Amino acid sequence: MAPLPDATFWRGKRVFLTGHSGFVGGWTAFWLAELDAKVTGFALPPPSNPHFFGHVRLHEKLHSIEGDVRDAAHVERAMRQADPEILLHLAAQPIVREAYRHPVDTFATNVMGTAHVLEAARGCPGIRTTVVFTTDKVYRNRETGQAYLEDDELGGDEPYSASKSASELVAEAYANRYLAADAGLATIRAGNIIGGGDWAADRLVPDAIRAFGAGQTLEIRRPDAVRPWQHVLEAARGLLLLTEQLAAAPKQFAGAWNLGPAQASAAPVRRVVDILVRAWGNNAAWANTGGDGIPEAGLLMLNSAKAAERLHWSNAWSLEQALAQSVAWYRAVHAGADMAEVTRQQITAYSADVSAA
Repeated sequence: MAPLPDATFWRGKRVFLTGHSGFVGGWTAFWLAELDAKVTGFALPPPSNPHFFGHVRLHEKLHSIEGDVRDAAHVERAMRQADPEILLHLAAQPIVREAYRHPVDTFATNVMGTAHVLEAARGCPGIRTTVVFTTDKVYRNRETGQAYLEDDELGGDEPYSASKSASELVAEAYANRYLAADAGLATIRAGNIIGGGDWAADRLVPDAIRAFGAGQTLEIRRPDAVRPWQHVLEAARGLLLLTEQLAAAPKQFAGAWNLGPAQASAAPVRRVVDILVRAWGNNAAWANTGGDGIPEAGLLMLNSAKAAERLHWSNAWSLEQALAQSVAWYRAVHAGADMAEVTRQQITAYSADVSAA
C-alpha cells in the first residue's frame, strides 16, 4: 500500500511555509491545514486574479503573512515570531517566460530569496527539518532522451533554470556548513505540475482554461515538447512524505529528490491539449502557432526511482485522471461551488486512489 501523509505526525506541528499564496504552496498549505498542522504562511499577495488562495479561503486556515523573500529582515522577523519546527520553502518566481522578461528579479527571488530564508532559519534553533522546493529544470538539459537522476549535472542556459540551479547550490552550501548535527535539509525537483487553481500566465492548463472559457482557440507554441506532467497533489504528497522521513532520519533523507511520473508517462504538449479539449467539450479547440523566438526545451524527463524505492512514492493518477480532475476543479469555479469543499473532496479522492494503488 502506498503511503499517505501521517496525520499523527503533522497534528500540531509548527510549520513555516513560504509561497503559500501560490499554486503548489496553496495546495500544500490546504492539505497541511486538513492535517491540523499549525501553519504560518509567508508570501507575496496571490500572483493572479482569480487565485486558489481566495477561492478556498486559505486565510481562514492558517496564519498568513504578506511578505517578500527578497526582504531578508522581514523574513527573519516573521520566522522568529512563528518559532517553527519545520521549514518548507516554496516561494519562487516560477514562470520560465517571465524569467526571460525579468531576469534580475527572478535571480533576486529564486537565489537570494532562498539564501534569505535559509539564513533566517539559522536564527531559529527549533527548526530541525527543512525542505526547499525547486524544479525539474535544474539539470543541464542536453535532451539526450535519458531521464535525469539526482546526481546528474546541474545547469541552466536561460534565467529560470539557472536561478533554480543556483538555489540548489545555496541549499547545499547551507546544509554542508550551517546545519546542526541533528537537523536535515532536502531539496525537491518536481516535474511539470498541473491542477485546479493555477491561473498563471504562460502555463499550459490555465492558458487552456482561459481560452476555452472565453470560446477562443488555444494557441500552442511547441506541441511536440515533452514534459513529465503530474497533478499538484502528487507533488504535495511527495513533499509531505519526504518531510516526515527527513524529520525521523535527517542524514539518511537529506539531499536532492526527484518527484515525477514514470518515464513512460512523459507526454508531448499536443497529447495534453487533446485530452483537455475532450474534457472541456463545448467546441474547445487548439492551433499550432509556432514559436515566438524564446527558446524552450524540447524534451525533459525525470528518473524518480529514488523516491519510489525510499519513500514508496509514485504517481497515483494517470495523466488523463490528473487533467480530468483539473478540468472538474475549474468547472466547479464556473458553477459557483464551495471551492474549499471541492478541494477537500479532491484530496479525499486522491488519497483513496493512493491507498488502493
